[in-house]
Amino acid sequence: MEKLLHYVWKHKILPLKTLTTSDGQEIEVIDPGLHNHDQGPDFFNAKIRLGGTLWAGNVEVHLRSSDWYRHSHDNDPAYNSVILHVVGEIDGEVKNAEGKTIPQVRLDIPHGIRQSYEELCRTEDYPRCHRIIPTVPTMKVHQWMDALLVERLKERSELVAERANRTGGDWERATFVTLSRSFGFGLNGDAFERWAMRIPLQAAGKHRDNLFQIEALFLGMAGLIDEVLAVRSDKEVQLLQQEFAYLKHKFSLGESMQRSDWRFLRTRPKNFPFMRILQISELYHNGKTQMSKLLEAKSIEELQGCLTVKGTTANSRRLLIINTVVPLLFAYGRHIGDEDICMRAIRLLEELPAENNYILRQWQACGLTFSTAADSQALIQLKRQYCDRIDCLRCRFGYEYLKRIRD
Repeated sequence: MEKLLHYVWKHKILPLKTLTTSDGQEIEVIDPGLHNHDQGPDFFNAKIRLGGTLWAGNVEVHLRSSDWYRHSHDNDPAYNSVILHVVGEIDGEVKNAEGKTIPQVRLDIPHGIRQSYEELCRTEDYPRCHRIIPTVPTMKVHQWMDALLVERLKERSELVAERANRTGGDWERATFVTLSRSFGFGLNGDAFERWAMRIPLQAAGKHRDNLFQIEALFLGMAGLIDEVLAVRSDKEVQLLQQEFAYLKHKFSLGESMQRSDWRFLRTRPKNFPFMRILQISELYHNGKTQMSKLLEAKSIEELQGCLTVKGTTANSRRLLIINTVVPLLFAYGRHIGDEDICMRAIRLLEELPAENNYILRQWQACGLTFSTAADSQALIQLKRQYCDRIDCLRCRFGYEYLKRIRD
């Protein structure tokens, strides 16, 4: 319930009667402060009038006064700036690391809000707030979806930047790893990322003009050469094995992955990992996995051309743009401080049609309309980072739900 107490303070859902501290001083809340989701006090730069004096500083929120000591705030200088301790129950006084007593105020959670929040948490319906979504003003829906889109792009671009950092700032390698992960299309995403990190691209580059050698190297490092019997002859598979043995010795390669590292169940034959690796091999052979190629493409059509290989559908190419090109552009734009590149990533999503999956169909069923990949990416972010975590108090739809009850 501490999160709910944060919510009540943040939105100034205060009782009509005068608020007073535990020692009888009257409180006027002018500004509850900026909610802090990182380390340190819960609300920064709050403004309150306490006993007739205007105070500016930080606010800490707990269910009980004693939580101050349980969290060791009395020994942490970061909490010396706290001007008010907001609690659901006062069970003792609190002091900061300087020994100063912190004023405390008891704040009640209104019954209606508590009841509605508990209903949101208990229901197995999805989305939990489906009853009020059709009544939320269109402008508020669009504002929330815009914020969700940027949030998702930042999260996904940070993963790309992390790959670049792991490879010593090698953005070309980060591009290859990101593209490979996308070829996992969810089910084998983690395995493809581990595989791509094993590929010695400097060595592979020496044989880029020979597709057969690239296939041998890529399939061999994945431990999937034998699986190619499904689409190649015995003789071809033997030659691939021989070629990989030669390349492994030549470049002193490390251990390959095992078949057990890959998931084949619930996967269509055309999506089997070895089929995807053959497609990546072709892209690499044709020089289409290079970051420069993706940055130079001026249109959706050019990008789809870069990602076209045998066996890829128009839909899979769109997903590759969404899951590879867009986060890559956004990450690189942030890395070099070029906002135009970031905006280009957003425009790509606005030009692509919305994805079609069960998440989006659920939102559509409760009255939300969407048309572009920018919309669908925002709603995917909403489900995964808010709905799945039952984090309704940070969601603007959740706020509207509780606000309607309050009104």
